[in-house]
Amino acid sequence: MREELLRIIEKNGRIDLKELAVLLGVQEIDVVNELQKLEEEGIICGYHTMINWELTDIEKVTALIEVRVTPQRGQGFDTIAERIFQYPEVTSVYLISGGYDLMVILEGKSLREVSGFVSNKLSTMDTVLSTATHFILKKYKDHGTIFGPKKQDEREMMA
Repeated sequence: MREELLRIIEKNGRIDLKELAVLLGVQEIDVVNELQKLEEEGIICGYHTMINWELTDIEKVTALIEVRVTPQRGQGFDTIAERIFQYPEVTSVYLISGGYDLMVILEGKSLREVSGFVSNKLSTMDTVLSTATHFILKKYKDHGTIFGPKKQDEREMMA
């Protein structure tokens, strides 16, 4: 039940508990108890809403910043990652493989604001060796959600 429960709520965090119980073939109280356990164990870390910001009049820029750093002796990349994720504009920090060490995702109101963060805060850290900034220009799919209009079936119904 646990794996299926996680798969369902990952795609639809607002699903009704009764519907979830029916899908899983269990009692609603079992779903409530399992969700509580998953939260207590830190498996469920939070609940988020997917927003298509392009359909609002709110200016928002998202950037992916690749960061090459010097790992700290005895702590590896953890200390610098923790230092970076403390900034409110940083939404995610990942340890990655390849030519860079960390992937930092951040949001700002403008390209200038994001660029300023990278040059004034991120690049000035003593363990940061280099950065590469990539701005997200358009989202097609994010966390399994497809953005933009759904394709209409243009076939005619046959009677």
